[in-house]
Amino acid sequence: MHRFATTVERQGLEWRIGRPEVRQIERIAPDETPIGISYNDRPHAVLMATAEDLEDLAVGFTLTESIAEAPDIEDITVEERDEGVAVNVVLKAMAEQSLSLARKRSLEGRSSCGLCGVTKLSDAVRRLRPVGEGPKVTRQAIHAALTELEDAQSLGRITRATHAAAWADLEGKLLLVREDVGRHCALDKSIGAAIAEGLDPTQGFIVVTSRCSYEMVEKAAMAGASVLVAISAPTGLAIRKAVEAGLTLIALARSDGHTIFTHPERVVDAVEA
Repeated sequence: MHRFATTVERQGLEWRIGRPEVRQIERIAPDETPIGISYNDRPHAVLMATAEDLEDLAVGFTLTESIAEAPDIEDITVEERDEGVAVNVVLKAMAEQSLSLARKRSLEGRSSCGLCGVTKLSDAVRRLRPVGEGPKVTRQAIHAALTELEDAQSLGRITRATHAAAWADLEGKLLLVREDVGRHCALDKSIGAAIAEGLDPTQGFIVVTSRCSYEMVEKAAMAGASVLVAISAPTGLAIRKAVEAGLTLIALARSDGHTIFTHPERVVDAVEA
């Protein structure tokens, strides 16, 4: 039995306009657990995350933090401890040298932040490599992915308090979905899962339910995706980083449409595809 649950049930007192009485309710909430990530038994970062799909999280974090490439990972172990979950990533000897170049962290990462503990300003915003030409994506595929994502969020459906990140193929069919209390952890999990399943980032796109802050663009670009679709709005820096990486950033993506902020040439109508 796992010590750390993904959800907890708690009581609350609910008040609503038009209903004079206050009533006691039961509410299912997502839980946050300290996840310590180490490389070759050397502590690197502590993230506050949902305690599931932690191998995926470790792989995605390793890639998007430019620590190592997926083939450089020899093994991942997950150990529950009294204070949280310890995840150790075993890197090949040559890849271990890249740890000295990785962004240094001095404190735990909160579930709302992908950069907690970074100690140097120069490490906060990194230059991104170009994502390449990438595929054309139809508006219909974007709409199909958004429609399917609503029903695919099992944790979000019962808590209404988590983020999701999904990979969709060029028809808009969701290939995998990962959820977490932290938007960046959800994306890292989905990237790690995509690597494990051998998905080709040039044959699909990423959809996230969260605010599109710049580290979401950074992680998508590091994973090789050329199209990122976000349900919420982007920040100015996210738009600038998408331009730098050559990534198509689509945000405010809802059932009635979407807004393309960068590289619109990849988005076409079905008759053009």
